[in-house]
Parts: sequence; C-alpha cells; structure tokens
Amino acid sequence: MSDFRALDGNQAVAEAMRQINPDVVAAYPITPQTEAVQVFSQFVADGEVDTEFVTVESEHSAMSACVGAGAAGARVMTCTSSAGLALMWEITYIAASMRLPMVMMVANRALSGPINIHCDHADSMGTRDNGWIQIYSENPQEAYDNMIQAVRIAEHADVTLPVMVMQDGFITSHSVERVEVFDDAAVSGFVGPYAANFQLLGASRPLTFGALDFYDYYFEHKRQQVEAFSHATEAVLEVAADFNCRFGRDYGLFQAYRLDDAEVAVVVLSSTAGTAKVVVDDLRAQGIRAGLLKPRVFRPFPAAEIVRALSHVKAIAVMDRSTSFGSMMGAGPLFLETAAAFHVLGRAPQIPMVGYVFGLGGRDISPPDLEGVYHDLLAVADSGDVGDPVRYLGVRG
Repeated sequence: MSDFRALDGNQAVAEAMRQINPDVVAAYPITPQTEAVQVFSQFVADGEVDTEFVTVESEHSAMSACVGAGAAGARVMTCTSSAGLALMWEITYIAASMRLPMVMMVANRALSGPINIHCDHADSMGTRDNGWIQIYSENPQEAYDNMIQAVRIAEHADVTLPVMVMQDGFITSHSVERVEVFDDAAVSGFVGPYAANFQLLGASRPLTFGALDFYDYYFEHKRQQVEAFSHATEAVLEVAADFNCRFGRDYGLFQAYRLDDAEVAVVVLSSTAGTAKVVVDDLRAQGIRAGLLKPRVFRPFPAAEIVRALSHVKAIAVMDRSTSFGSMMGAGPLFLETAAAFHVLGRAPQIPMVGYVFGLGGRDISPPDLEGVYHDLLAVADSGDVGDPVRYLGVRG
C-alpha cells in the first residue's frame, strides 16, 4: 500500500530517512538542505525513529561523526549542500577510502564566490572524483525513491561505497509536488537490516581504520576502490530491478525519453530534464524527431550504455549546470565525460556533439531556451559543422 502526499524534495527525503530508520544521522544546517534534517530531527524528537541524531558545529564535523559511526558498524545518513559539502571535502575521501556505505543527500547549490544560494551543480561535480557513487534526481518523487535505493546500493556486498543522492536546490528541494510514499513496512522490507562486514568494534576480529598508508600499500588500496566501482553499475541495476518490481517503477542508469527514433538528442541532468520533456513533446508535435537522455547515475559513469543509447542520432547536445575551470573552453563535466566516452568507444567521428553550460547560480532555463538548443542541433545535423563546441546558454555579454 502507498499514499500520495504534497511534499517538497526535502520533506520527501526526510520521509525516506524516517522509513529507513538509520542508526546515526550527523548533520549541520545549510540552505537549501536544512529542511530535510530539520524535519527528520522532529521524527527523532517524536520517537518515530531509533536514530541517534548528532548535532555538530560544522559539516566537517558532521562527516567526521558519520565516518566514526560507520566504522563502528552503524547505518549512517546525512545531508548537506554547497559550501557544506566543500567543508566536508577531506572527510568525504576518508569515508570512501574506508569503504563506509553511508548515504548523503545533496541539495545542489552554487559555490562562492560571489555568494549565491541558488542551484547549480558545482558542489557535487566538484566531488565527482572523491570515490562516492552519485545519483541525480529530477523531482521530489525521484529524490525519495533514490534515497531508498541508495542504502541498498551502498551496502551491496560487492560495492560497500558511500552514495550521494542529488536534487536541485530550491527548484526541487523547496517545490511541492505529488509524491507517492510507500508503506513503512514495504520500505523497511526492501532496505532490510544492516550488518557491517567490517567494524571497529568487532571484538572477534580487531581492525584498524585510518592508519598511515605509505607507498607500500596505498596504491593497492586505491586500486581496490576502482575495483569496487567496477561492480557498482551492476549493483545499481540489481537494486533498481528489485525496486521496480516491488514498487512499479522503471529506474536504470538513465532515462531515455522519446529517444528510439530521435534524430537529435539532448543529455541533461536533474530538474532540467523535466522541462526538456515538455519541449520534446512540443517539437514532436511539429514533426521534429527530438529526444532526451537523462542520466540518473553519474558515478560510476555509464559510458558504454550512453554511447549505445545515442549511437543512432545525428547530433547531440550535452548540457551542464556547472563548468570546469581550465577545461577545454570551460566545458562542463557531463560534456567532457560523454565526449570522452564517444571518442574512446569509436563513435566520435560519426556524431557531432556540442556542449552547453547553463543555469549557473540558479539562472532560469526556459522551454524556449531548450527549443533553441534543439534547433541548433538540427542545423549541426544538416551541415555537419559543430561551430563552437562549447556554448554558454542564457549568459549576457
């Protein structure tokens, strides 16, 4: 059984956390994430969960407390955003290198400076190489669903890595939508109990966490993390298949929308994909064969799967709500990863690809903006001339 509620993205995440009932949550408030842990803290105060809620003096301390609890064998969750994630930077590496399967929601927000509290993906993209699995959500429903699946993915025996679940700050985190909330018992049954494979407090098998690791073993430990990621794609799909079967969903590594017969396609993450679907439908009504690919999983990057899904189109636009300073013409990470995948897997000469940077600091992206991208792609497909390979959409001057 399930019921439908009017929830914003933060409330939906808090509801998922309540149903998961983690052992420990350590968090520090930061806009636009604060509401998620504020609502969850009320569940703690009301006795609706058994969670030990740790209030700390900073996000660095929050992640440190999560690492300690995870090493002790606890199921751990937290939430953050923007500068909070940046302050956790050092400890996110530690969580991943210790193979601690915690889950963290990130409400995507721009990083300073200048100071900005609105959405772009600079925060999570800045941590894309920290060793965490990354899952992006289009709307509050997906944020809720992804939080539940993230626990199983993180704790999968072949993975044991931390997972970030992203949603767009304010656009999703504070927008109220219709969310299907599953029965508590059904969620609890899906997630299951947690028994850590290795823990600091295991008296029968004493372990050391965070020891000094010089060149004699450090390289091998990093290689083990790479190996864990090689199993993560299969784990994501395995967990999604079970979730889909139990709850009537259709999750995978990405969503392909009207892509099978598309001539031109846009690749874009999170809430912008919802706007793009409306544009695709409008263009289809005009006889234009437009399609969309919305990545759900960015780490591990599903290179081969994305290439296969797009191999038939005539032109591709990859849109980033972040930029990578000093990269090729400031191209964004999603474009760079997608372009590299096509090049390495042998499709680059056949399919022209254009990168768009958009929406930095929360700047709106409108249907006419996206329609313009599709018309640009039609021109590229006709001429074969990419022109500027990296473009800035909606910037003045």
